[in-house]
Amino acid sequence: MKTRFILIQTSHAGNVGAAARAMKTMGFDDLVLVAPRWANVLRREETIQRSSGALDVLEKCRIVATLDEALDGMTHLCATAMTPRDFGPPTTTPRAHFAALAAGLRAGSDVAQSADSPELGVAFLFGSERFGMRNEDVYRCHACLSIPSNPQFGSLNLAAALQLLAYEWRLALGGFAEAPALPVSSARRADAQQVSGMLSHWEQALVALEFLDPAAPKKLMPRLQALMNRAQVTEEEIHILRGVAKAILQRTAQPIPQNGQK
Repeated sequence: MKTRFILIQTSHAGNVGAAARAMKTMGFDDLVLVAPRWANVLRREETIQRSSGALDVLEKCRIVATLDEALDGMTHLCATAMTPRDFGPPTTTPRAHFAALAAGLRAGSDVAQSADSPELGVAFLFGSERFGMRNEDVYRCHACLSIPSNPQFGSLNLAAALQLLAYEWRLALGGFAEAPALPVSSARRADAQQVSGMLSHWEQALVALEFLDPAAPKKLMPRLQALMNRAQVTEEEIHILRGVAKAILQRTAQPIPQNGQK
């Protein structure tokens, strides 16, 4: 199945580069520009910089004069629009539409019958940054996708909108394998005796700072004990915390406890 992103009358070169970057991030590379403002948009410095290395997508990108040329080989067309039209294809969210489309593919619908053939192609159409999509272009589509957003501020940059659709479509297609988990730290957990010794050290430091009143300690130390239990501190972290307490006691000229201390 082919996936194509079509930008119609794009006016900002940077958006073309950012769109290429968004596509490559999600594993797509079929980009078509319909009558962009700049004839040399693919070679403009802003385009190349905003692509952030997605030069292969820009190299493969085609520039055509009409939407008909851009739609060659596409069988399912999705328009993008902020507000629903009174007439035209049904307006839905990307996630809902992609879920239904993917379910149809799995169930063996008419569209799904050629899911592995080159005849099936899904195209996402984006209008001009200034004017959006023309009604006549929207009417040609099978669905109008509206990204749920803040009702008081629904403005999305072209490339940002493309990134959201590319992500949702990639998820509907099965997504990518998750990155391998980072290796679990081999640091040794501090035992109860080490934690107790550290807290005793901190208690002396807090008294030296006059942060803790030994005559009215309230529940400060039990709360610190609970904090350390939740944190599951390591032996190395115990050494760091005792080093802080040692520095406090040195600055306040208080005797340094020798038990268990370097």
